[in-house]
Amino acid sequence: MRAIIMAGGFGTRLRPLTINIPKPMVPIANVPIMEHVVTLLKRHGITEMTALLYFQPEIIQDYFKDGSAFGVKMDYVKPDDDYGTAGAVRYALDNVNEPAIVISGDLITDFDLGGAIEWHTEKKSEATILLTRMENPLAYGIVITDQEGRIVRFLEKPSWGEAFSDTINTGIYILQPSAVKLIPPKTNFDFSQNLYPLMLSKRMELYGKIMTGYWKDIGNVDEYQRVHVDFFDRNLNLDLNARLEKSDQDEIFTGNNVQLGKDIEFSGRVVLGNDVSIDDGARLRNCVIGNRSQVGAGTELNDTVLWNDIHIGRESVVNTSIICSRSRIGNYVQLLDKVIVSDDCTIGNSATVKANCKIWPGKTVDDGAIVSSSLVWGEKWNRELFTNAKITGLALTEITPEMALKVGAAFGAYAGQKSMVVVSRDASDTSRLLKRSLISGLLASGANVADIETLPVPVVRYVLQKGGYSAGIYVRHNPLDFREIDMIFFDGSGLDLPTAKSKKVERMYFGEDFERASLDDIGHLDLPQHVLDDYRKDFMANIHSDIINQAGFKIVIDHSNGSSSEIFPTLFTRLGISATELNASLNPRKFSTSPEENAQAIVQLASIVKSLNADIGFLINPAAEKLVTVDETGQPVDNHLLLLVVADLYLQTHKSRKIAVPVGASMGVEDIAQQHGVEVIRVANDHLSMMEVFRRGEVDFVGGTRGGFIFPGFQMGSDAIFITVKILEMMARTKTRFGRIRKKFEYLNRASATVPCPWSKKGTVMRQLIINSEDKNRQLIDGVRIFEDGGWVLVTPDRTTAAFNIFAESKNKEDASRLLQQYREFVEQYQLA
Repeated sequence: MRAIIMAGGFGTRLRPLTINIPKPMVPIANVPIMEHVVTLLKRHGITEMTALLYFQPEIIQDYFKDGSAFGVKMDYVKPDDDYGTAGAVRYALDNVNEPAIVISGDLITDFDLGGAIEWHTEKKSEATILLTRMENPLAYGIVITDQEGRIVRFLEKPSWGEAFSDTINTGIYILQPSAVKLIPPKTNFDFSQNLYPLMLSKRMELYGKIMTGYWKDIGNVDEYQRVHVDFFDRNLNLDLNARLEKSDQDEIFTGNNVQLGKDIEFSGRVVLGNDVSIDDGARLRNCVIGNRSQVGAGTELNDTVLWNDIHIGRESVVNTSIICSRSRIGNYVQLLDKVIVSDDCTIGNSATVKANCKIWPGKTVDDGAIVSSSLVWGEKWNRELFTNAKITGLALTEITPEMALKVGAAFGAYAGQKSMVVVSRDASDTSRLLKRSLISGLLASGANVADIETLPVPVVRYVLQKGGYSAGIYVRHNPLDFREIDMIFFDGSGLDLPTAKSKKVERMYFGEDFERASLDDIGHLDLPQHVLDDYRKDFMANIHSDIINQAGFKIVIDHSNGSSSEIFPTLFTRLGISATELNASLNPRKFSTSPEENAQAIVQLASIVKSLNADIGFLINPAAEKLVTVDETGQPVDNHLLLLVVADLYLQTHKSRKIAVPVGASMGVEDIAQQHGVEVIRVANDHLSMMEVFRRGEVDFVGGTRGGFIFPGFQMGSDAIFITVKILEMMARTKTRFGRIRKKFEYLNRASATVPCPWSKKGTVMRQLIINSEDKNRQLIDGVRIFEDGGWVLVTPDRTTAAFNIFAESKNKEDASRLLQQYREFVEQYQLA
């Protein structure tokens, strides 16, 4: 059997470690990652190897040569184009009539590959994927198997709601010729996206074996440090080709020609490479010292990795840091936690580099300097940057002007020089401050900016949808927590920025290696004119204004001090609507509301609607994307009931083939649709999924469960201004009111609960849910929706907190409560599995 070693890409997420060497040559415990892979393959009797080369191939070839020094036969292939993962393997295999094992050259594992090959043979599998359990599976491809190990489903890098298991694809494959021959030569073809789905469709023998043992994909700097922590903690054992000396709890791996001074203290696990020199009184705990490196007298190293040819002077202290090749650290230097010093750097005497800083290749830190931020950019965000298409954090604490500037620079680098990015904000002074920082970062990256100032989100989407722009950003206070800021990102068509693109921005932000523009290429700032005039013109073209005028509506509307107040008055006049407007001015000091204030605003709205005998009341959120309604009797309409009422009105007044709603929407939607012969499509419970199904032309209408809707003709996203007028139009056409319609849905009963669950247990809970609901009627869209006893229950991991959300619905109130309690107990039990 031949091994195909995928010898990595550019290693962008590992920068600055991978600026001068390819990712497979990054050392783990003083040995390149790829050499660990070669050693593992040889240990299991696989000695014929082909390395698929990409970035800096000559470094890998110069190190391994023909493989004889490592007891194997190594040859090399460099694809002449991007053929994808499977296409590249097909390109590398001269003989497609022999089985092959495919493994990444940038992972660390001690899997029993020989045992896996035997299992593969016993199963008569045509392709076997080696799997492992992972506490947080979101960054990986999830694979679901039956009890025999046969693969039944793939999910590539899912959201938490799609993480139906914690069993992930490790990127190690055993392939028979019948599988390899399905890969078209010199064609972009991916294993997870193309080959394995094709095999499933052909009902071929495709298996997944869950492996025990250690596995780590060295995808970023944090994972690089984590694998060394695992090594120091004895959770990972490696073949280091070094002499091992044990004393009590300590292990010292020593290479050739090591020179040790007097009174040196070693503790934990320490690796000393060839030709290393440690001077008197040095103290080393859990360290790797690369070849030809020198540690000065009295220096203290803790949980630190030194690459080759490092010189550290006397009386220095280095904690939990990485120092790359050929760097010189002076005397009395302090490198605090998680510092990275790249290749060929010089840190002067008595300098201090503070925690989390990165010193990029070739940089010099002067004597006595204190470095408190990276020499390329500043500190990095300490957790995942994007949730869906938003960055959310505490205003001026987590999202600061400095952070916003870096986000703008990263996004501008992603959009590209000379691109045009639309920006807008809510009315608050904080949003103004942060938007200006974003603009500075965008301009510094070479992107041009169109600032449409203080306009609602739907107008931003409208501007992007009309064309001519590359992307958009909106800054606002979070409608659910006024202390937080949202930065919302859009693509050039006005849709929420897709996850794949937001992850690219995130990698650029974390990598801190994006470039500023030159003086000649700095972006310019435009202030577009007539945006609102164009919006109103197209708005009116998509409304039957004569029908609304004839109805003579009397309404009450609360603008929440948002920018919808800039748009509605003109529309009301043209539509013959008598409107009592509340909070109808932009107030930079009243930019958001607490949940308590929002509840009080609804009570106030309801009271005014009833006292004025109005036809309906609307509360528009400050960004004008969502609304709350109050019927003519003064009764608030909750979001799930609002969906049923609006869907009923829509299907009474519009011919339709299909409509879409989130997976958690009421089953009353299907009851309404059945009356009109319309099909219902369920989608994930996020705005992007709603917009995408509408953009693809699969449905005529999309109804949300959070007060947002998408109607045909005008917008690709939810626009509360358009929704308000569209509701009035449909009420006029049907000559009915909300209070009468809502009574049709009183037979439905909902219940909900939130169950705390550690992030590390979410995958386990989802896997147990999938296993224990296999015999039930269920939907796997966003979480697990299970149908029981004439009702349903939806269990879904919360995307932003350590918890599960559970929703139940039934025609019987007791059944809804019973379902909720039953699955609440299941989620609590599954955390103990």
